[in-house]
Amino acid sequence: MNPSTAFATVLVDELIRCGLAEAVLAPGSRSAPLAMALHAASSAGRLRLHVRIDERSASFLALGLAKAGGRPVAVVCTSGTAAAHFHAAVIEADEAGVPLLMLTADRPPELRGTGANQTIDQVKLYGDAVRWFCETGVAEDRPGQVGYWRALASKAWALSAGNEVAFPGPVHLNLPFRDPLVPEPADPAGAAGLTGAAGPEGPGWHEPLDGRPHGAPWTRMAVADPDLVPAATVDWTERGVVICGDGTANPASVAALAEAAGWPLLAEPSSGARRGARALTCYQYLLDSPEFLAAHKPAVIVSAGRVGLTRGQLALLRGCGAADRHVVLSQGPARWSDPARTASDVAGRVVLRGAPRPESLAGMSGWLGSWQAADAAVATAAADVLAADGTLSEPLLARSVAAQVPPGGLLWVASSMPARDLDRHMVPRSDIRVLANRGASGIDGLVSSAIGAALAHQAAGGGPAAALLGDLALVHDAPGLMLGPREPQPDLCVIVVNNDGGGIFSALEQAAFPGPFERVFGTPHGTGFEQLAAAAGLPYFRLERAEDLAAVLAGSGLRLVEVRTDRAAGTKLRAAICEACSAALA
Repeated sequence: MNPSTAFATVLVDELIRCGLAEAVLAPGSRSAPLAMALHAASSAGRLRLHVRIDERSASFLALGLAKAGGRPVAVVCTSGTAAAHFHAAVIEADEAGVPLLMLTADRPPELRGTGANQTIDQVKLYGDAVRWFCETGVAEDRPGQVGYWRALASKAWALSAGNEVAFPGPVHLNLPFRDPLVPEPADPAGAAGLTGAAGPEGPGWHEPLDGRPHGAPWTRMAVADPDLVPAATVDWTERGVVICGDGTANPASVAALAEAAGWPLLAEPSSGARRGARALTCYQYLLDSPEFLAAHKPAVIVSAGRVGLTRGQLALLRGCGAADRHVVLSQGPARWSDPARTASDVAGRVVLRGAPRPESLAGMSGWLGSWQAADAAVATAAADVLAADGTLSEPLLARSVAAQVPPGGLLWVASSMPARDLDRHMVPRSDIRVLANRGASGIDGLVSSAIGAALAHQAAGGGPAAALLGDLALVHDAPGLMLGPREPQPDLCVIVVNNDGGGIFSALEQAAFPGPFERVFGTPHGTGFEQLAAAAGLPYFRLERAEDLAAVLAGSGLRLVEVRTDRAAGTKLRAAICEACSAALA
């Protein structure tokens, strides 16, 4: 077995021992040793392999798999600009705490700086956006290599996963390979890979390629005791609020805190905490009202995840005075979200002291009742405007999709207007998962991320999935739809809101400049999504009525559903809803 084949085979074997179950490959020549090793492991049923032509789509597919699956996913590419296309996914994974293993093949040192083909500087390519970078060195046939390779894989896995101590995230291994890049045809070890606890010893190889007995990982990492997580003790007060953003750690426990304290729960859908009797449906309309905020200033705020989806949330946080308590629940050591710079405490959990018994809360909490009554009033006002409008508008679509995804299902939502419409209209429910790329909130790779999330969700026994995307997001990642016939297929209904451009800009200050607005912000593109679906070999549906949504959600496989809307009409409708909600509060 040649050194490159041995290195790749051992590395893949050790990552599988650590827990690797999914890997994504973008094809290339220099990564051939890894490609062969992954294919062998997939053929032996040791992991599931996904192949994508576009490196950016491949990396975001891996991100969706890891976000929904909760464990590191490996993504592999060849040398050169291929590795650069991973960068956007690395940034999102860093900000959102998604565990990824970026395995970039590279030319050996003697070819760097010589003008050799497909050779760039890949050392620390992703800067500080990774938890760890390692230039692995060129594989050699000498004693000690196997222990190094296996320890390397174990460390990469632990640092990416976070080991329930640190904030998970991407790890970058840069892997220089020398020729030969593929095994000799007569080398059965190179063709089959390591399939058990002990691997073969290649001709002339100085040491066995074996791992630990019984499939154990080379290095075991101790798991932290959850009871040792630092806690902040908070004296109960009636005037408390819990805010949850994307990436909330242990959302069920945060929702339970709001329940025990009798505090309103303001949870973004992708936080996972929008559940239970304390969760509000239309709280963003309450935060839009300066009068409501002035009359409902909390004495204690507990925030979790990446809060700050809207200006209203930030206004509530900025209202904290020096004498108020704002406890931020951290996502890991030195990782917490405090965009308003008002945190008085950072902790892993909250210990509530002096809270009344649950049966006493209902009779004493005018504070909670005031929030809930206001939420009910604006929810009714918003529903009345949507009903009077009579069209399948974007807010109505978001509300309807969130309500009709089957129990046990998954909803992936784009980070722009779909996320905001969902946040303003989604009725709380605990029986579906809502996910989004809210780390950096980019438009990159949303189709591929949704497909990855659906595949991981369904591999774990979850139900069907839907994705609610804008037209620009779909156009941006159109290659993500191009799955080959041999690739794992998700049960995913991709719903694209087509208003022929960037709808979110119509609600921002840029809209006040009609001269340049349409070309440089609105960016109409005229894409025919029916033709795009045909090019990808996918079923296509045009949805025009909300009552037909259940039928398209009940389909199977990967399919594309288009909902055509008008940007100007959407802006007017949202303004009308805000006006009606403001009147309801008054």
